[in-house]
Order: sequence, then C-alpha cells, then structure tokens
Amino acid sequence: MTSKINLSFLGTSAQIPTSKRNHTAMLLQYNEENILVDCGEGTQRQFRKARLNPNKVTRILITHWHGDHVFGLPGILSTLSLSDYNKTLYIYGPKGTKEFIRELLKMFNFKRNYEIKVEDVSGKFFETKDFYLEAKAMKHGIPTNAYCFVEKSKMRIDKAKLKKSGLPFGPLLSKIKDGKDVSYGGEKFKAKDLLYGQAGKKVCFVLDTLDNENIVGFAKDSDLLISESSFSSDDKIKAKEHLHLTAEQAGKIAKKAKVKKLILTHVSQRYEKDLKSFLKDAKKEFKNVEIAEDLKEIELK
Repeated sequence: MTSKINLSFLGTSAQIPTSKRNHTAMLLQYNEENILVDCGEGTQRQFRKARLNPNKVTRILITHWHGDHVFGLPGILSTLSLSDYNKTLYIYGPKGTKEFIRELLKMFNFKRNYEIKVEDVSGKFFETKDFYLEAKAMKHGIPTNAYCFVEKSKMRIDKAKLKKSGLPFGPLLSKIKDGKDVSYGGEKFKAKDLLYGQAGKKVCFVLDTLDNENIVGFAKDSDLLISESSFSSDDKIKAKEHLHLTAEQAGKIAKKAKVKKLILTHVSQRYEKDLKSFLKDAKKEFKNVEIAEDLKEIELK
C-alpha cells in the first residue's frame, strides 16, 4: 500500500499576522509521524480549527528562533502535558536550540509528564527505513535551518507480471519484495523480473533566509518546495535589508532546483490586497506555483 504525505498549512503569515493568516506553522503527516515545522503564536488554536490533534505530534522542527516562528511553543508544550501526552517529543533546530528549550522550560515551569529530547542539527539527522530528515544552514542573521523530508525509494511488485508468472499471493511475495529469488512448483522466480522501483517523494521547507548558494542544491528535485516569500520584487531592497526572499527569487530557486511544485508562504500583510500580482511575480520564473493559505491541505502519494 502506498504511503501518503499530508501537509497542512496552519499559519502562512510573515512577522505580523492578519485576519486570514496566522503565524508560521506546518504539519507533515506520514504513516505514524506527525512533524510540526515551526510553531508560531496561535498554532495550537489552528490545530483545532483544522480538526487536527496536537497530541499526535511526534517531532517539531524549528527553523530559527524569531518570535513569529516559536512563540506558540510554550503553549503547545503545556497543552500536551494537560492532555496526557504519552510519547517522547523530539525537537530539532539550529545551533542554540537545546539552550533555548532549556531556558524556555525554566521560564514556563509547568508540570510535565512526558519526555522532551532536543537536538541542534545539521545534515541528515533522523532516519527510518521509510524516510529521513535533513537540515541545511540558511542566512538570516541568526542560526537558521531549512529542512527536507525525503521518502526513500521502494521496490514494488508488478501485479500484471505477477499474475502472468503464476506465482501465488502469500508469504513468498515478501521475499520477492525484499529482492530475494524464490522457488515454487519446481520453477525459480527472479525478484528482478517481478519488481519495479518507485521513487520516493521529497518535500523541502525554506523559511526566512536571504538568497544563498545552499538553497538550490538542497531543494534539488523536490516534489514540493515550500518557500518563504516575504517581499515582492518591487521591494527587493527591503527584502535584502531584512534578509528575506522575494517571490521572484523563490521562483528562480524553484526553476534552478527543478522542483515539481512551489508554494509561497510567509507572505507579508502588505500584499494581501493584491495577491494576484504577488503570484505573478513568482510565475515570471516558475509556472507551477501557488500561494499558501491557512488551513489548506495538500496530499502527495
């Protein structure tokens, strides 16, 4: 059975929220994993509005320690305790994250009945048989990470070839799937003749950064690139001053990285009344692009 990647946008605003956009937060769901990327102010309320359960969160990825990306952390950590959260919560972030979490837990001294494990990360930092997570340093004035969720390629059984072979469904198929040849009815069946490779999906999150040499290689061949785009190209000087990307730059990155789809997020309130022009700014460079909206869901399978 093919695993699905579900992505929910819980917050899509820049530094100042609007009536339509909450502070940054995204939830990626895959099998038993519920991975929260950033946790801006009001995130746990967005969980409720999206009919998602924060008690299912398994990991939190912090891109950087600016308030609009982390002010929701104390609240959600406290709520998990009140909700009898019974897992180990893993929190990952750029350099300094372990120290920040330690100080946060001192400051908000709530009764906690679950374990929190924190890591400062770079490169590949978590891996299972099905996927891995990796981080790459960005440029935003303070330690900042971009993240990629990478599903591993899988070998699938070609049902048409299986039917033609005469090999019955049953325990032998698990050996075939593991790449092992099997014998049945006096005949040998080669795994390579019954299998085909299915490429895994890649989702990349690039939040709050100046355009830099690390982005294109990191996001290369992503099925989905979620990129901050705090400014339009008309305000490119402001973007550079504030160490952010423009929508046009995000489009150029998507084109160079050969991603399949680009979603713009971290949208400044200044463009809310003319999002068509803002979108057009990115489409000058990359056609398959859209602007994220709070509570929107995307499924990759």
